[in-house]
Amino acid sequence: MTLGFTDSRFCGDFSCVFSLDFDHAAMLTHSANFGGTHVVMDIEQFLLSGSPLPAADVVIGGPPCQGFSLLNKDRSGDPRRALWEPFLEVVFRSGASVFVMENVAELLRSPEMAEINSRAEQNGFLLHAAVLNAADYGAPQVRKRTVSIGAKADLFPFGIPLPDPTHSGRWRTVREAIGDLPEPVGTGIRDEPPPLDLHFGRNPTAMSLERYRAVPPGGNRFDLQNNAPHLLPECWRKKTSGGTDLFGRLWWDRPSVTIRTEFFKPEKGRYLHPEDHRPITHREAA
Repeated sequence: MTLGFTDSRFCGDFSCVFSLDFDHAAMLTHSANFGGTHVVMDIEQFLLSGSPLPAADVVIGGPPCQGFSLLNKDRSGDPRRALWEPFLEVVFRSGASVFVMENVAELLRSPEMAEINSRAEQNGFLLHAAVLNAADYGAPQVRKRTVSIGAKADLFPFGIPLPDPTHSGRWRTVREAIGDLPEPVGTGIRDEPPPLDLHFGRNPTAMSLERYRAVPPGGNRFDLQNNAPHLLPECWRKKTSGGTDLFGRLWWDRPSVTIRTEFFKPEKGRYLHPEDHRPITHREAA
């Protein structure tokens, strides 16, 4: 989200004054790209430490989504469901007039959403929240997320409405996004300028290559089962329904599915290249 607020092509021309995350590598990357003071620390520990927060006009963030995700079978008791509270505390302490919070689609219908709205109103904010699909705004990816925009009622009497879709009639496709890329080279970050520095592959095993070849364009694990049953993992053999994206190929003429962290593992989702016998690269995923 920081890119969207600092790049003039989007919201544009904001400056990052402070960033916080407990992931050291993430903070190094964020600092290198956006500058500003950065702190590597758990947000709750930071707030308890009494460390000062710089004044800010806008606070943006995405509290951990795992506590709400349908992929988390123990989500109802996940303590990460409550991490919206320290996020809002940062908003209030910074004196921000606006905040933007992003999370998985399931947040919108959760009990926590009502609590977030109530806490925001108690502190003078009007909240607009809805599930938005990134494909409706020009991203070549179907990615549905709850986006919440809170705005100080004394400055924005009607709040700040969510943006209207710009591409709902014509989604961008995988081919438009990555169809012009050359073949990936090597298995590590390349010594050349972005974006091709991240266009590298892996060294698949012979069995993995056989599995990739057994999946036709647009196919998935069921094609693997039909075309090469001897290569099918036993756990998939017992799962006779669902999981239609597992070991699937992306389609050239559609947006991609939601790209998650482990996109380089096709057993996790529809992450095989539309026609090459390999998972997508880091550059292609980006």
